[in-house]
Amino acid sequence: MALVDLKTVLGHAAANRYAVGSFNVINLDFAEAIVRAAEARRSPVILSIAEVHFPYVTLEHICPAIKAIAERSSVEMVLNLDHGKSSAAIIRAIRNGFTSVMFDGSALPQEENVRQTADVVKICHAVGVSVEAELGAVGGPEGDGLVNTADPDLYTDPRQAGDFVQQTGIDALAVAIGNAHGRYEGEPQLDFVRLERIRDAAGIPLVLHGGSGIPDADFRRAIGLGIAKINFYTGMSQAALEATAQAMRNVGQAYNDYPELIAQVTRKVQAVVQQQIDVFGSGNVCQ
Repeated sequence: MALVDLKTVLGHAAANRYAVGSFNVINLDFAEAIVRAAEARRSPVILSIAEVHFPYVTLEHICPAIKAIAERSSVEMVLNLDHGKSSAAIIRAIRNGFTSVMFDGSALPQEENVRQTADVVKICHAVGVSVEAELGAVGGPEGDGLVNTADPDLYTDPRQAGDFVQQTGIDALAVAIGNAHGRYEGEPQLDFVRLERIRDAAGIPLVLHGGSGIPDADFRRAIGLGIAKINFYTGMSQAALEATAQAMRNVGQAYNDYPELIAQVTRKVQAVVQQQIDVFGSGNVCQ
């Protein structure tokens, strides 16, 4: 089937109390692994490409392949721009067929975040593209691969959530409640009371970034409190590195060792994605 927009997928997820995994694509091997996992579990899936990964992924090359994969698949797929911060990145994503954009104005003053987010919504909604935005600031910079912690001073303010949604017209809201990008220093402590208040104020599907390292029980609790999209990448990257290290320890003299290394990495990443789909409760949604 063709790619679908984020609003449609998250609407069903929120109504039925599960979350759709947003898994980052950094090459076609990762894309294949994610799609195989989604098809094996009969789950919708969000294929995300982050602006910070643009130096490693050429959209004009990979997007036609992703569209072709989606058209051959029988599960719902969203092609999402992750943490888009520049207008150039957003326009480029739209031109390459993305069906969702996550605009990250979290580093901006509140009024400027509202203004720029609203402008992005106008552009994207005019061409049928969904928009996710961030209120507060998720711990750690996207894509740095370091150990990060959340800053309580930057958590999402529930008192601002309703106004932010109304003023911008976004389709999904990324929240900061103790979650962080990269690897966590210690075990994350999510503020579930804050999450419940945000859910009640926002009235739209909520998004949890920094999924790698959060305990399964906390995922399930967060989903029950309004989280309908969960971003997960670091765990996939770590699995790929581990598979590569294992393959290199066993490398022989055969000419086809490198293709086998790629196959092992793909299988390992697929297993990680399938495990997260099981935790998120999105399996068997696509019949």
